[in-house]
Amino acid sequence: MIDPRTLGRAKPASRPNHFALSEADRDRIAAAVTAAEAHSAGEIVTILADRSDSYEDIALLWSALVALLALAVLSSAPQFYLALIDRILGWWDKQWLPGELFALAAIVATGKFGATWLILRWRRLRFALVPGPIKHARVRARAVSYYHVGTEKRTAGGTGVLIYLSRAERRAEIVTDPEVTAAIPVTEWGAAMAALIRHVGDNRVADGMVEAIAKVGAVLTEHFPRDAHDTNELPDRVIEV
Repeated sequence: MIDPRTLGRAKPASRPNHFALSEADRDRIAAAVTAAEAHSAGEIVTILADRSDSYEDIALLWSALVALLALAVLSSAPQFYLALIDRILGWWDKQWLPGELFALAAIVATGKFGATWLILRWRRLRFALVPGPIKHARVRARAVSYYHVGTEKRTAGGTGVLIYLSRAERRAEIVTDPEVTAAIPVTEWGAAMAALIRHVGDNRVADGMVEAIAKVGAVLTEHFPRDAHDTNELPDRVIEV
């Protein structure tokens, strides 16, 4: 089992400047977790990710679709495009053989596929072309995977709550232990999620995390009040991955 204290210590050498938290931001988030847990038996874990997926498969899919579209356009008016190629290459009355036609189609498809793939190496464009439901599903899947690693079955009372923010997708998830899920309707996390996403949209990640943690803490305090025997079982610091 991986200890959550080891998550996020090794950071990429070149994290985007707009994404990085300052030490003051990290301290604010940790203090917010401590405050939120002061009156609750709940244990809050915060994870801040650069992205939840690279979406390379989506880039491949778009490249394949563009290549197929190019072939469809070529086949819709073959005489026009063959004449255009003849003029460009200076050929006159060329008789295209079947093998040459297949080779031309392969060149067109390969060129379109490769060009689209190279264009989609630009991450911002690639992310913009990922359908919303796919982003949501992969952010959720990544949040759940981190929950299994760093939060699940790590509290005596089953009161773990993971707040996960994926910066590139501008999406967040709250994943909770079964005991919390059974006691608290998912709709009660709505205010925390809304506050978090609103601040992220303004590039104020730390503010969003602090406000979301406070709202989650208020809900936990209502349903899982702290007693004299509660101890801090999970780290309060934000985990950056």
